[in-house]
Amino acid sequence: MSDSTRSGPPVRYETEQGVATITLSRPDEMNSLNRATKDALLEAVRRAAADDVVRCVLLTGSGRAFCVGQDLREHIDNLTTKRLEDVWSTVADHYTPLALTLTTMSKPVVAAVNGVAAGAGMSIALACDLRIAAESAGFNSAFAAVGLSCDTGLSWTLPRVVGPGKAAELLMLPRTITADEALALGLISQVVPDDELASRSAGVARRLAGGPTLAYASIKKAVRYAATHSIDEALAFEGQLMALTGASDDHLNAVQSFVAKAKPAFQGH
Repeated sequence: MSDSTRSGPPVRYETEQGVATITLSRPDEMNSLNRATKDALLEAVRRAAADDVVRCVLLTGSGRAFCVGQDLREHIDNLTTKRLEDVWSTVADHYTPLALTLTTMSKPVVAAVNGVAAGAGMSIALACDLRIAAESAGFNSAFAAVGLSCDTGLSWTLPRVVGPGKAAELLMLPRTITADEALALGLISQVVPDDELASRSAGVARRLAGGPTLAYASIKKAVRYAATHSIDEALAFEGQLMALTGASDDHLNAVQSFVAKAKPAFQGH
């Protein structure tokens, strides 16, 4: 039985079987991010990161979009009324901590991309560890099309996924990338039929939730560390994390289970 709760109208938060499912819920506005939605989304992501019961996070949208980024109606109102502090404070108040929490939380995050992911919506998807997309999904960096650079970590995540040259192209010449092209570029892990996205992504999230979460957290740390350190430093850090995970109950249990030809039960320690 689900112990689901809701964090507010723009975002739904539900937990079941160790998975926290966070759903952007402004389908009529294509899940664009107004202030209330950004507040609720950041609260939900932080809540999932801090909850020891949550072993995996599944992030998705409702309706025909995953998220089209900043709500431009709210944005243009702030621009035309010269409330520039409200315009740009959102980067530090919302987009930066959102990207940091998604990329650094000690549990895997799966994005189920149910439709278009544009601007900060694409950034949010790229900040997740795994991305599963519906056949109708599309990706568009969008920022340069409205005279902006990029935020929500896209300058960090995109080059690491597609390489710096392709990242520059996708950022400077924004266009909508189909799910099939996104798969070919490595932007996503899987493409599935639209009507199978919910079940397939939930299955992946449940599998991760039942897996060795201490190992997952260490893998995330190792990959993030290696991106900005030398090979010598990365190897030394790998050694530290192998010592940590190698001394865990999860590792001992998994080895014993392998020898006994039994399925291991991971506890995350």
